[in-house]
Amino acid sequence: MVATPLQSTLTWEKLPDDFVLPNDPVDNINQPALAAALTESLQLAQRLPETAFTATNYGICATLNQKFVIKAPDWVYVPEITVPRSDVVRSYTPHLQGAIPTLVLEFLSDTEGGEYSSKASYPPGKFFFYEQIVQVPNYSIFDPDAGRLELYRFDDQKRYTLQTPNADGRFWIPEMHLFLGVWQGMREGRDGYWLRWWDQSENLLLWGGELVEQERQRAEQESRRAEQESQRAEQERQRAERLMAQLRAAGLEPES
Repeated sequence: MVATPLQSTLTWEKLPDDFVLPNDPVDNINQPALAAALTESLQLAQRLPETAFTATNYGICATLNQKFVIKAPDWVYVPEITVPRSDVVRSYTPHLQGAIPTLVLEFLSDTEGGEYSSKASYPPGKFFFYEQIVQVPNYSIFDPDAGRLELYRFDDQKRYTLQTPNADGRFWIPEMHLFLGVWQGMREGRDGYWLRWWDQSENLLLWGGELVEQERQRAEQESRRAEQESQRAEQERQRAERLMAQLRAAGLEPES
């Protein structure tokens, strides 16, 4: 059970410009690529509105008992901001600068209990922060090595409930009208597990390279179709010429 801090005061304040943000490095080289892949397919499918944004290793802020609490998820989707983008370059404060993030993703790390930490005392753990402080509707933990994906949804009891994937192993994110799931294959020289989006009709949202390949195959099919049509036309012309030659040999003059 998630603990609740006693006599806590939660406010939403802008991070001072001179506040020194944590500069922790990412766990490994794969994490930025995994995050970029998620954003790329949303952009190409026009599923990223102008007022929305995604970010990687980026500060989400709250103020608990007059102390700033900042978590930098591996990937986050914010559906709408209500301030100029220049105001959220360094960090983002929900309620004050826009909507609560729809989805926060953490890639499983070597830090023991980090993504699952329900520590309520300052500084609170990640799980507690997303669930009890920000109340993000969807919190997901992904193990890139094992290809294991977990999704927790904020329920009516104001707690995270572990969700059961569909028959294809995917999770429906109703706020985004998309499925989130695991895909195995090659991208940017990495052959492994990736997180991908599928629409309501189970169509995969493609990456740029896949769209280029899809267009190349379509062009090749069109070229083959045009070549086949040309061959058929030539065969028809040759057949007509043979027929006219046969009629002339029989003493008949074909009509023009």
